[in-house]
Amino acid sequence: MPKALSLLQRILPPSLHIPPRQWLRASFGAALALFLAGYLCSLAFGPGIALHLLGPLAASAVLLFAVHSGPLAQPWPVVGSYATACLTGLLLRHGLGSELWVAGAALGVSLVLMCLLRCLHPPGGAVAVTAVLADPGMVALGDHLLEPVLLNVLILLAVAVAYNGLTGVRYPKAAPRKDPHQTLDLPPSERVGVTGDDLDQALEALGEYVDVSRDELERIIQATEQQALRRSLGGLRAASVMARDVQFATPETTLERAWALLSSHRLNTLPVVQAGQLVGIVSLSDLVAPAMARSRFSWRRPFARQPVRLAQIMSRRVVSVASDEPLQRLLPLLCEQGLHCLPVLEGERLVGVITQTDLLAGLKRHLLRARTAASGERVPAL
Repeated sequence: MPKALSLLQRILPPSLHIPPRQWLRASFGAALALFLAGYLCSLAFGPGIALHLLGPLAASAVLLFAVHSGPLAQPWPVVGSYATACLTGLLLRHGLGSELWVAGAALGVSLVLMCLLRCLHPPGGAVAVTAVLADPGMVALGDHLLEPVLLNVLILLAVAVAYNGLTGVRYPKAAPRKDPHQTLDLPPSERVGVTGDDLDQALEALGEYVDVSRDELERIIQATEQQALRRSLGGLRAASVMARDVQFATPETTLERAWALLSSHRLNTLPVVQAGQLVGIVSLSDLVAPAMARSRFSWRRPFARQPVRLAQIMSRRVVSVASDEPLQRLLPLLCEQGLHCLPVLEGERLVGVITQTDLLAGLKRHLLRARTAASGERVPAL
């Protein structure tokens, strides 16, 4: 019995890293999309045409709903492969007939064209074969066979976009984020560890197709690094490194008073609090333009000079974190998104702030403790 079990484990592939709830979500969405596409196609072109095109469409539905983040399931590969394969099959059938070898040739030519056009999608090969080995009803459509094929695939894509979005799945896959600083430098997270060039060279050395896009693979590596960082930080949280003596202003604070607060405490940002709740934030850059405008000469100034309040210039969309937020989640906010200060909340109450300096100091202290713990030395009191 143990030998049989061991043999079975070697034969079977590893389990899918997909939660059972996602299985049900994907199965319902794929069934719904296939039914709608088949029903609407049968209304427009007849049940016979719709039934003959359901095979490739069902295979596409599996990819769009169960493997939605893969490169083969994105909109352009789906539409491009169907159109390319259908046109290829039609041309070869008109020129060479509807023999089995012609169907094989249509599959081979379609595969090459899909690779060239960057629209590789396996069910497209079935469309090419279907176009060659068509039944009399499909043959009667002639070149118009492309119309029901594209109708089917567009309905499938529309349902996939709507259903995946409503069920909390991002589809199509979002483009990679750009550097917010708009410079030629790599983002901070890519300057150490695995880089994009490393990935390109590794994929080239592998010498075969991998059913994961480069961006998706990079995302997986970054998520793995985040998990390793979480483990190494040992549960360090925002409350451990935040500054608790928070200097803040109110929406009625004047521009001059805000300048004085920032200057006397050597700060770059100032939270704005009203009735105990965080309602905004101002930075030095927010204060520069109003200050310069007030310094310009105007003959009306002696008669109509009004104080500038922070309510007029503060940023109302504030990125904040909870006091129990793990420290590794703060790193992308302070390093990659260009934020210099993160207000820390407990419920709705402001209890602290974390600057880039606070984060670096906390990480330095943690690294010192980890190194001395590994060496058995005692950490000197600071």
